[in-house]
Amino acid sequence: MAENQEKPSDTQTGEEQPENAEESEEKKKKELEKLPPFEIVGGERFPAFFFKFQFRNVEYSSGRNKTFLCYVVETQGKESGSFRGYLEDEHAAAHVEDAFFNNILPTCDPNLRYNVTWYVSSSPCVPCAGRIAQILQKNKNLRLSILVSRLFMWEEPEMQAALKKLKTSGCKLKIMKPQDFEYIWQNFVEQEEGEAKAFEPWEDIQENFLYYEEKLSEVLH
Repeated sequence: MAENQEKPSDTQTGEEQPENAEESEEKKKKELEKLPPFEIVGGERFPAFFFKFQFRNVEYSSGRNKTFLCYVVETQGKESGSFRGYLEDEHAAAHVEDAFFNNILPTCDPNLRYNVTWYVSSSPCVPCAGRIAQILQKNKNLRLSILVSRLFMWEEPEMQAALKKLKTSGCKLKIMKPQDFEYIWQNFVEQEEGEAKAFEPWEDIQENFLYYEEKLSEVLH
């Protein structure tokens, strides 16, 4: 490959020598510092490689610094209907849970009933769980089910209390089963060249589901 070929020295070409590793790292750091804050991203479908990495129900989620939230909203009443989409964040000022209620469903019409289902790559953090509980307590015509791939910091007492508060507020919190991952794949993930590709479960998907289901049961009971 061309990048493996020996390059002429700067004395031959008049070009500067490549930066050493330390200089290169410092340059990257400065470039990152100049970047604007991460923003919430949304749409109907997202790339398959995000799904395969971000939604994988591993025990240790190292490197997964985004949260993906796929939603389905169903309304019943005079204006019955449904719509769906997804949101993602990367430690943005507002997490995807906040973004959903700020941008997707900022108000609930008292004349309608709302059934909302979330499929989230990780369970809510403590502040988000608290805000979700408040919204559910305020809007009695809103029903929310949250299915999560992984539990976020579930061993922390503060996090356990927040998840219990979610349950008390009426939220149905569940761990994703293999068929839930397949549903996300079919309905929220971009298909290459417009052709639907069958979902291929990873080797430990069932084992990890059972692991997290047990942990969630211990926390909520």
